[in-house]
Amino acid sequence: MTRWEPNARGRLELAALELYSERGYDQTTVAEIAKRAGLTERTFFRHFADKREVLFYGAGMLQDWLVAGIEDAPAGLPPIDAVGGSLEAVARSLEERRDLARQRLAIVTATPELQERELIKLANLSAALAEALRRRGVPDPGASLAAEAGVAVFRVAFQRWAGQAAGPGDLGGQTLAQLIRDSLAELKSIAAGK
Repeated sequence: MTRWEPNARGRLELAALELYSERGYDQTTVAEIAKRAGLTERTFFRHFADKREVLFYGAGMLQDWLVAGIEDAPAGLPPIDAVGGSLEAVARSLEERRDLARQRLAIVTATPELQERELIKLANLSAALAEALRRRGVPDPGASLAAEAGVAVFRVAFQRWAGQAAGPGDLGGQTLAQLIRDSLAELKSIAAGK
């Protein structure tokens, strides 16, 4: 009989991030991750399909939150503002995971296979946001453009947030929500020709 292990998923995630940072993604095995977490390989595979999914398992939840944010946006709000508001709301829930986000970003950036998986995640996110906008009555190409622009804003803001120093640093210690707001304002300014 297998005994229950408290916070197995979290322990596996932390162990994987540590090992990927120390040894590199390609050089790390599932067995090593499980051992570092004090768990078995079988437990690993109950939580993750493979070692790559440790870095991407929250993508579905992120997508659900962003779609819900668009669905809950006030009627009549411009599409890009509905997307921006949803991004900001989700950003607040990511703030406590900044150190993990920083580690994850470095690992993904250093590994072509993971970069490809990240692009797939972002494409799926854009498609889901566009569909949520269409359900609000936004026709194409507007829905697709607003969704793609929103994903670009999120990606740029996230990279700035996760990449900034732990202290105030050159970005003044801005939150992810602030960086999303600033990036969206910059995009609107560029689009307006300012």
